[in-house]
Amino acid sequence: MTKLVKTCFGLTLFVTLLILLNGCAQNNNLTGLSTSMDKLYLLSSAKSRSISPENFTGAKGKGGMATLAEGSAAHAARELGQGWKVNPYVKIKPGETFTMAQIDCSGIINHIWLTPAGNYRLGIIRFYWDDETQPSVEVPVGDFFAAGWGRGNEPKINSLAVCVNPRSGFNCYWQMPFRKKCKITMENLSDKVFTLYYQVDYTETTVPDDAAYFHAQFRRVNPLPDKDVYTIVDGIRGRGQYVGTYLAHGANSPGWWGEGEIKFYMDGDDKFPTICGTGEEDYFCGSYGYEMRKDPDGIDTYTSFSSLYTGFYQVKNLPRIGQYRWHITDPIRFEKDLKVTIQSLGWQSGGRYLPLQDDLASVAYWYQTEPHQQFPKLPDKESLDIK
Repeated sequence: MTKLVKTCFGLTLFVTLLILLNGCAQNNNLTGLSTSMDKLYLLSSAKSRSISPENFTGAKGKGGMATLAEGSAAHAARELGQGWKVNPYVKIKPGETFTMAQIDCSGIINHIWLTPAGNYRLGIIRFYWDDETQPSVEVPVGDFFAAGWGRGNEPKINSLAVCVNPRSGFNCYWQMPFRKKCKITMENLSDKVFTLYYQVDYTETTVPDDAAYFHAQFRRVNPLPDKDVYTIVDGIRGRGQYVGTYLAHGANSPGWWGEGEIKFYMDGDDKFPTICGTGEEDYFCGSYGYEMRKDPDGIDTYTSFSSLYTGFYQVKNLPRIGQYRWHITDPIRFEKDLKVTIQSLGWQSGGRYLPLQDDLASVAYWYQTEPHQQFPKLPDKESLDIK
């Protein structure tokens, strides 16, 4: 009996040691996918890379090699030469699509910074994962970074997923894994040259089987037809989680505009949704009209805020609003399909709701398994642009 107990104890100790050793081995070979503070001290075999106009391929030891003969800032660097900020930006001609990044391996995008000089609504950023020919992300660049009201109207956003820093420092921290390759492009739909500084920071590493792909889709209707409900996204098919909404709301009539409810129809929902909000400013985590009031000139004004997960801003005392909500701690998970809508409602006499015909533009952000459904065609140039 004693011998049996010793044997069992010995086996238990052996198995425990194996588990501990295996855990140590895993810690020494981390994929680099998780970058939270509580794991920053752990070593990893992942490789850090970055693509910018100073290193178009992200290849090791290939940054800052542009010569004065080819650099976009050659004139500024003419007395210094190679290695001295010779090619920090690109110029995209009208009608041209420029490939910002082409990565041919498995990995994950951790951060994107860019500052565009041009019409934000007419610069279209697209992401393609692996071998797909239809983009998983197709959004005007300003709206993608929650700054949908054009150059000179950039908000200040201090959130986990997106930061907009003075003046037009656009930053994205959505993690975007890919298994074979990744391509990012920028199309210039305007009739003027589009200047772009940018940097794409990524990690070359293995991607687990349960990692879903990042998606973002833009829509705009102006004006919203009478008593229509605005669709933020529809036609999502597959398994995944919805992680964020940006809404640029332009009020086309005076008074309060934010009574409409948001609705999430998932996994076969028909007439009625599974998740139903109580009002537009409620969904974006504000209340009572964002402290709506009249300023000394009689203009409707509000109290802006920017937090880790939600935010609201007004453009220069105009009836133009930006709102974001990131479902980082509360992702909306779906198994088969998802549709998201929001009503546009104000008030009229007698305490009655008033359906509004406002200017609504949105970006839906989500992760899902591939393949995804083809996106609706973007609005044409005239319908995209802000008047």
